[in-house]
Amino acid sequence: MEKREILKTIAAQAAQGGLKFSASAEIALRVRRALDDPDCHIDVAARLVKAEPLLAARVVAIANSVAFNSSGREITDVHTAVARLGFRTVRALATAQVTRQMAGTSMLPEHQAIAGQLWEHTAHVSALAHVIARRVTRQDPEAAMFAGIIHEVGGFYLLSRSKDFPALLAGDPIDWIESGESEIGRAVLKALSVPDSALDAIEALWLGYLTMPPATLGDTLILADWLAPVESPLHQAKDHADEGISASIDMVVGQETLVDILRESAEEVESLTSALRC
Repeated sequence: MEKREILKTIAAQAAQGGLKFSASAEIALRVRRALDDPDCHIDVAARLVKAEPLLAARVVAIANSVAFNSSGREITDVHTAVARLGFRTVRALATAQVTRQMAGTSMLPEHQAIAGQLWEHTAHVSALAHVIARRVTRQDPEAAMFAGIIHEVGGFYLLSRSKDFPALLAGDPIDWIESGESEIGRAVLKALSVPDSALDAIEALWLGYLTMPPATLGDTLILADWLAPVESPLHQAKDHADEGISASIDMVVGQETLVDILRESAEEVESLTSALRC
């Protein structure tokens, strides 16, 4: 079966709800769904998070990051970390766990390298989106970080299906999702019960249209994607010399430029990125 036919097959399966997740991703997905319950008690939430060690480590790491720990008081227990972050951020981190573990069934070294770069890109975009939302576009920082976490979910899902369709990953990685990104991405996002606002932001990223001045969640995600120092292995390389991108980076935001804001926020971005990598 040729790649284009494979993509159509996977897109059709996804559209019909025939999504397949790894066992570890399913565990994290159950945690996320439990946290969606408005009656979920913090003790229950902490116990659920602790049941998934990687998620527990990420929750504690994010809680101790510069973005969420202005007091500088380090914490080491999951219960306190959940209380500091709140359910909304913990749900986002559970979704991050699902996203990252989707590709866990692809064992070939070259596939693992691609998945690693894709997650590194995702971590940078998430951290940058959090800062840009707060200081530039005046959007909800947690919503922006969540959109960054899930913006490449279609690519991760395709990596997870490479075991069933080996020919899927043949050739140049940037061609893998050229014809199936939106269909597959939408289906996976729907399965993850992603809010419409996040889906709209990702749709804006797929279209690549940045409004001026940037003011929406989609604009936030586009800027974060452009500014991420690690590029997605699934898309064409960004041309940072492009006049439109340069103008966006150099635009004046109040009395500051975006470059100045990012320079001042470098420690926060690095702290968040490191925590998301763990």
